[in-house]
Amino acid sequence: MADIALLTALIEPEARALGFDLVRVKMFGGKSDPTLQVMAERPDTGQLTIDDCADLSRRISDALDALEAEGRDPIPDAYRLEVSSPGIDRPLTRAQDYANWAGHEAKITLAEKVDNRKILTGDLVGIEGEDVTIDVRGHARMTVSLAQIHDAKLTITDRLLAATAPLSSEGADEFEDDPDTDTDNDAPSEGQK
Repeated sequence: MADIALLTALIEPEARALGFDLVRVKMFGGKSDPTLQVMAERPDTGQLTIDDCADLSRRISDALDALEAEGRDPIPDAYRLEVSSPGIDRPLTRAQDYANWAGHEAKITLAEKVDNRKILTGDLVGIEGEDVTIDVRGHARMTVSLAQIHDAKLTITDRLLAATAPLSSEGADEFEDDPDTDTDNDAPSEGQK
């Protein structure tokens, strides 16, 4: 498997050159379908547009292709590159994420149980130093260190949806009510009765 720390060090300058913050670099899919997933965001919006994703994808591809041409390919096997915005139920990967999203519901999976719990679900209270506090639903407030967290992400709620409204809905009308692509199963299409 690829060295994620090395890939992050190679990809982060490409994201920063475009004015983006790198959220996560991850390899998944195993040998049958390896995928290099890169999540980034604009610092002011927490999102990327499709054009932003395309620009970052090109920069990353060019940088990795240049390394391959030099015989220093960090991913020796074929793989797919996926560049995206973190999305609404975004992963919490950086200390600042726990501060930025305080007050929102999250699901934190711990590397090992604490107080007989491995999964903590509730409202994020925030972070102080390296310690994250979450108001665990049906339990109490718990504080764990970043080092104890295996995985964390926001949970989709109405409050989160309101806080992450899209940058723009421009072009959304292109996908509405196109009679040539109507896939409504309740309405018969041509030739159906």
